Amino acid sequence: MFKIIILLIEIVSLCLLVLLLNITTPATAGPFGILTIFIFIYTILIGLITYFIFWISRIVEHLSIVFISKKPFRALTLKRSYYYSTILAAALILLIGLQSVSSVGVYEFLLILIFIGIGSLYVSKKV
Repeated sequence: MFKIIILLIEIVSLCLLVLLLNITTPATAGPFGILTIFIFIYTILIGLITYFIFWISRIVEHLSIVFISKKPFRALTLKRSYYYSTILAAALILLIGLQSVSSVGVYEFLLILIFIGIGSLYVSKKV
């Protein structure tokens, strides 16, 4: 059921994003239109990254069963993949937002990497 919900939200967000980008321009959309574009991109990225992390962890699990005999890796659940994807999608949106305001330098990039590290540590300890 969780797979269907993520997929449905991702498809609806993609359709609404395409519709919004075809109907309005950034000048006529205003701040609320720009915010909705970022929200739609965020929800699309969450869905894509969730499935990417989920399938990569399953591939790593199958490869570790073949090559590691003592303690093979376990695949992430879809829910845990979703938690990690919220952090990565937020980091990508932060990068896009920083790029639209000013250029992204080494300092800003390091701050986003620290954000990813702290968020991933929180998810790994919380779940």
